[in-house]
Amino acid sequence: MRSDIECCARLAGVGKRLGNRWIFRDVDAELPAGEVTAVIGASGSGKTTILRLINGLYAPDEGSVKVLGEPVPDHDQYAFRRNIGYAVQGAGLFPHMTVAENITKLAKLEGWPHERIAKRLDDLLELTDLAKELKTRFPYELSGGQQHRVSLCRALMLEPQVLLLDEPFSAIDAITRREIQDAFRVLQQQLQISAVLVTHDIQEAARLAQYLLVLAEGAVVQKGPTQAVLDDPEPTFLKNLVSTAS
Repeated sequence: MRSDIECCARLAGVGKRLGNRWIFRDVDAELPAGEVTAVIGASGSGKTTILRLINGLYAPDEGSVKVLGEPVPDHDQYAFRRNIGYAVQGAGLFPHMTVAENITKLAKLEGWPHERIAKRLDDLLELTDLAKELKTRFPYELSGGQQHRVSLCRALMLEPQVLLLDEPFSAIDAITRREIQDAFRVLQQQLQISAVLVTHDIQEAARLAQYLLVLAEGAVVQKGPTQAVLDDPEPTFLKNLVSTAS
């Protein structure tokens, strides 16, 4: 059992309902700090629900959720979420804002001084291999890959300790997806940030994650180090995915 310091998030006996239907029950998971955890499962298995529970957007109907060793609060969640970055499917950029405005909006709302904002922006552009000349461009002027890099910058702007990614690379072509995956892997290793990645792509999970959490039939059916899970997949859908990918 990992200590709270060794976990970016801990779910204990967690259940979540949608109306009268249980999405899942009795979920126990310790997501390792400083690594990437991939949450994988069939459609409707509750992958995105896991992220929303970690982010405090949902409250569990059973059990408890801790993030960075502390229970997810039921009040003052704005302060709680300062430590969490969130990147969604598609880049999700504001079309009427420039690259710089998209990335720095939350820092401005937080009242960061101009000098700190400017330095953080430049550091993030360098980390994600984006030219500084792109600062004044609008999303429609960027390639798909550039838009996703900007989305990552925005999620990282407030220097979060945990990064949540909800199928962030799924809406782009295969070549660009591979480039963004490579960029993310380098960035995560440099920052040593804890990340939770929801994906339906077993190859993406194998490429980016050190730990897997597999959901099926309303429960966690397998979890553990990525290679160990892929070497001995248990649920049928996961066996099929691994077989297709190999």
